[in-house]
Amino acid sequence: MIELYHCPDARSFRALWALEELGLPYELHLLAFPPRARAPEYLQINPLGTIPALIDGPTFMTESVAIVQYLATRHGPSELALGVDDPAYGAWLNWLYFGEATLTFPQTLVLRYRTLEPGRAEQVADDYAKWFLSRLKHVDRALANGDWLCAGRFTGADISVGYALLLASHLKLLDSASPAIGAYWERLKARPAFQAAKRVQKAELSEILP
Repeated sequence: MIELYHCPDARSFRALWALEELGLPYELHLLAFPPRARAPEYLQINPLGTIPALIDGPTFMTESVAIVQYLATRHGPSELALGVDDPAYGAWLNWLYFGEATLTFPQTLVLRYRTLEPGRAEQVADDYAKWFLSRLKHVDRALANGDWLCAGRFTGADISVGYALLLASHLKLLDSASPAIGAYWERLKARPAFQAAKRVQKAELSEILP
């Protein structure tokens, strides 16, 4: 049984969404954010204290995009993954990591300095919000060629970038996005597995909150 340690709508949502897309059985451990402070026993599982943590037999992983790639390939074949002989294989890998390194990273600074520590460095938050929106134009250009980022279908790349849009929606950054990005976000939210992941984390959350 795959085990996933998760905080609602944190980076671990990528892994939860992928599990639902793949229809894999799993055990979800929902933690309050940040777990290193609010669930210190979690440090016995992941000494880094970060989310996610995925356990699959002897395999232990903590990087959300790598987990999406792992699940889609190790537990495939799956429509979430592209083979190395697929012409869009390079684009698929690039979008997988673009979602985290280019789109999610700047938003973590916006989250810290605008939401978690407001007033401490508002200029930092503003600068990285602009950085995120400028990089989002790359997604806009890709969507000019179809509904999904690569290979003409929904893949793990859309999960990776889709999580960045989920975070952006919480931070109100999508208000400045293009209509094409808005429509893409609506398609992502409409996927049954996305909705299932949201439901399961909500159900688990009701059990850990007073």
